[in-house]
Amino acid sequence: MSDPTTTPGARPLLEIKNLEVGFQSSDGIIPAVRGVDLTLMAGQTLAIVGESGSGKSTTASAIINLLPGAGRITGGSILFDGKELTNYSTKQMEDIRGREIGYVPQDPMSNLNPVWSVGFQVEETIRANGIATGRKAVREHAIQVLREAGLQDADKRLKQFPHQFSGGMRQRVLIGIGLSSRPKLLIADEPTSALDVTVQRRILDHLETLTRDIGTAVLFITHDLGLAAERAEQLVVMYKGRIVEAGPSREILENPLHPYTQRLVAAAPSLASRRILSATQESATHSLSDLDYAPTTVTEGIDLIAAAEERVERERAGGAAPTRRPDAIVVNDLTKVYKIRGQGKGSAGEITAADHVSFAVEKGTTTAIVGESGSGKSTVAKMILKLEQPTSGQILIDGVDVAPLKGRSLLDLRRRLQPVFQDPYGSLNPLRNIGNTIAEPLLVHKAGDHASRRARVLELLDQVALPQSLITRYPNELSGGQRQRVAIARALALKPDIVVLDEAVSALDVLVQAQILKLLAELQSELELTYLFITHDLAVVRVIADNVCVMQKGRIVEAASTDEVFDHPQEQYTKELLNAIPGAGIALGV
Repeated sequence: MSDPTTTPGARPLLEIKNLEVGFQSSDGIIPAVRGVDLTLMAGQTLAIVGESGSGKSTTASAIINLLPGAGRITGGSILFDGKELTNYSTKQMEDIRGREIGYVPQDPMSNLNPVWSVGFQVEETIRANGIATGRKAVREHAIQVLREAGLQDADKRLKQFPHQFSGGMRQRVLIGIGLSSRPKLLIADEPTSALDVTVQRRILDHLETLTRDIGTAVLFITHDLGLAAERAEQLVVMYKGRIVEAGPSREILENPLHPYTQRLVAAAPSLASRRILSATQESATHSLSDLDYAPTTVTEGIDLIAAAEERVERERAGGAAPTRRPDAIVVNDLTKVYKIRGQGKGSAGEITAADHVSFAVEKGTTTAIVGESGSGKSTVAKMILKLEQPTSGQILIDGVDVAPLKGRSLLDLRRRLQPVFQDPYGSLNPLRNIGNTIAEPLLVHKAGDHASRRARVLELLDQVALPQSLITRYPNELSGGQRQRVAIARALALKPDIVVLDEAVSALDVLVQAQILKLLAELQSELELTYLFITHDLAVVRVIADNVCVMQKGRIVEAASTDEVFDHPQEQYTKELLNAIPGAGIALGV
């Protein structure tokens, strides 16, 4: 269905015709991909966008025959460089994967083996694909590909393990592995979802260099419409296993024709997005009650947002200045130093992940901490949650120093302070079904009886827009976005006062992301919740946060209200972060 600009007579590198993919169940084959047609030329970049469960990743997995156990191709053709891949044996596909078709999986957490060093895993791929031979040559190539993927001090980090890397750093390792053999085609499933915007730009610039210099084609799977418009010539929009719109990226995003594409564009955060919450919760409630985040048309979405902004500004101008509320979180001079293994026997070094960090979060507001991967954002969040012990400094929750808390006092703190972690895969127990996962905090804190806990679980599933039928499913049966919604539901189970969200919406497509952000805003308005929002997505920050702290190399370099940071950034580093937002200069859907 896509119509790329091609050289007359040129043979497509990848040509998919009427692809059908289904998953075997007790009730028969459940279709996941229905009649998909794609054409991708050598050196071209094509992006597939759509919500979780639309069939994006399934289509990509079918190309390289990496469908889950119950999945199989039930019809259609996949031609790669003139070869029919649907007829290939397992051994033949192993020869194609890695060498001719590179793959960057969606999840940077579970796709690296935790018991092997990062260097060993990169070198293993290089040896398996025959890219280099000899210990020295393999190691040098491993360092090269990791540096190209944007990993600082690659030579020093080869002996470290995945748990010692941030989410973004792990994602860069996977990108380095995918590019290590200089493949003809790179399938990148959300390749930059865990990366901050500056590293994302560096990685994507490198992908463009490959495309230009050696003719590598790139098939992007992404939920970031700005990224799709900025980096891909062609765009394919999928919905419920079908392609509903395809063509040149900017043309589709500037003038979407299908109602589903219009909804995607209307829900996309951008640099032009404004905070729809006012300084007071009353204004926030009024504004949000009219805003659906998934309007039927682009014009409707723009009009609703504009009306909300106008009402908030009018109420601000006519009302008295809001009085400052007590601080829910106070961080004073917080420092965290990690010991790292050195290159020689007995040698060791230190990494300062948080360097004299200080900030306060007012009760009932949202403070976002932004910065590059490895800047110390998640480390600060873990110390606040008492999952890491500070090297020095102080953390106050509602005026109480958390350092000496133990036993019952610590349990009470955890009831009022709940996390949503970055990884929607690793943070859910694969042996627990969804109902038991969400009910776990209620059981640990002995809240209610069996009937009331079940009722609360069903209520939470509704709140995060998941069908109640999922209550008996397991995490491996859900998409990445669905798993993240389960994690958010679990965090809200005890109705906490403070929620620490570490990249809580980074794995979600724009429609679900908008629903979750609206849910968080409504819950904050209703329950006076306080949010600490850790993210690399500055477009989301503009929509959700009252205040922003910008971190660089373990320090807070700028802190102010969201509008001040976005409209009048003081630091050059902050300006670079804002300038790197993908699609910021594209007029989406207007």
